[in-house]
Amino acid sequence: MLSTKIHTLVFFFVLMFCFSFQGLSQKLSPIEGRWDLEMKFKGNTVPSWLEIRYSGHETLVGRFVFAFGSARPIAEIKIFGDDRFTFSIPRQWEPKGGHMIFHGQLENDNIKGTMIYTDGSISQWTGTRAPKLVYPENVEWDKPIELFNGRDLSGWHVDGEKNQWEAENGILVNPESGSNLITDQKFEDFKLHIEFQYPEGSNSGIYLRGRYEVQIEDNHGFVPMDIYFGGIYGFLEPNENAAKPAGEWQTYDITLIGRRVTVVANGKTVISDRTIPGITGGALDSKEGEPGPIMIQGDHGPIKFRNIILTPLRD
Repeated sequence: MLSTKIHTLVFFFVLMFCFSFQGLSQKLSPIEGRWDLEMKFKGNTVPSWLEIRYSGHETLVGRFVFAFGSARPIAEIKIFGDDRFTFSIPRQWEPKGGHMIFHGQLENDNIKGTMIYTDGSISQWTGTRAPKLVYPENVEWDKPIELFNGRDLSGWHVDGEKNQWEAENGILVNPESGSNLITDQKFEDFKLHIEFQYPEGSNSGIYLRGRYEVQIEDNHGFVPMDIYFGGIYGFLEPNENAAKPAGEWQTYDITLIGRRVTVVANGKTVISDRTIPGITGGALDSKEGEPGPIMIQGDHGPIKFRNIILTPLRD
């Protein structure tokens, strides 16, 4: 009799636990995930990125990356039915004005919608699910490639009308703000060694596949942040600030395989095999499943580079 009562109580508590667990489980929405966006903005097609996920029982939150700036948190994404949503975010580096307001809808496992910009103008955008990028366990490296020959800008081009870049005595020089410098060749998975020197207060960056910026900035002595020296801009914070004082030569050794990145700054591993969620502000495009070039940011300030060597992953 006692045994029967004990078994009944055990069954009751197991049943209650199952119901409680069901109540704690999160909802699923077809719009959840990470999306690579293209937007028609001010006469140009610009890349953007959107992340949508649940926080708790019912609230959808996320992050948005625009054509410039860092990843912006979305406090709440409101949904209507299963396929329509809207959210707003305050301006970041935009001119004065209101919030940026987004309306979107799911259509055949893609999304599309509009953005009302801070000045009231309306832009159309479309989005596809960000691809899963393969990370092979056993890798072999090919022969190193010297991206800069030390003599001229062969193998490179700029993204604007002004080409302020120069080759001087084996040094790649950006004397003033102007255009970004981009390799003609595109790459998939690789190791990149690069040396650089900047004056006080300057700022630049290295865009891996033209999409993921490793920040370069005069941040010596600062508390580490994802928007400072050694960070994947707006996403991944370095575990320490390895920046030297302005005027000294410094090094990055960067490994990118799939979405996983390791950054060694001045001999110190500051980011170790971390996953990059999506494109960063200023990316060339949002086509994350494709190879892309190396882009050096030249529109923020003067900087010098040397010994730019890329070692691709062997096919």
